[in-house]
Amino acid sequence: MTPVSYISGACLVLAISAQLGQAKSPIAEVICEPTSRMHDKLERQFGSQRAATGLRGPEQLMEVWTSDSGDWTMVVTYSSGTSCIVAMGQDWYTHADKKPARG
Repeated sequence: MTPVSYISGACLVLAISAQLGQAKSPIAEVICEPTSRMHDKLERQFGSQRAATGLRGPEQLMEVWTSDSGDWTMVVTYSSGTSCIVAMGQDWYTHADKKPARG
């Protein structure tokens, strides 16, 4: 490998690394909020509605919020009054069987 190809390859790696370092998560600014503020943001800013809930324990409630465009957000709500976004995605699909499993 010539010195010029080595330097060109190193520059390419650095350029790609810089671009990856600048990539931002769509939820980078909204991780945890007071529950009322989180719900307001999901409804107003993202146009979402709560589609499903389930208890994760005596102090945690899991919520799935969906929008008409198919975007979805998974939120954990704590009994302390704080809610946190734990996952987001696209192409949410609700299956025909709407009866939740009961343990």
